[in-house]
Amino acid sequence: MSHTSHERETATITRSESETKEPPLFKVLILNDDFTPMDFVVNVLMKFFQKSEEEATRIMLQVHYQGSGICGIFTRDVAETKVTQVNQFSRSNGHPLKCQLEL
Repeated sequence: MSHTSHERETATITRSESETKEPPLFKVLILNDDFTPMDFVVNVLMKFFQKSEEEATRIMLQVHYQGSGICGIFTRDVAETKVTQVNQFSRSNGHPLKCQLEL
């Protein structure tokens, strides 16, 4: 009696990290102007970006001295929403503060 064994091969499909791409992230920036009060900028950073007062002050000073500061890095939808919210809030409070996104 002869016995032959048949080995069964199984293929495993693995996904490489490059195939499962993360969505692109966007920086949300506040730009310096000569009119918006510093305390308003700090409040915006705390209100819309959940920054502590200390971190908000640090970002505000970066905006003041370097012309812009990064508020956070988000997916496109979140970044666009935050930019719109900050710009509308600034205008409704009579300030020209400008927020924008960048890749």
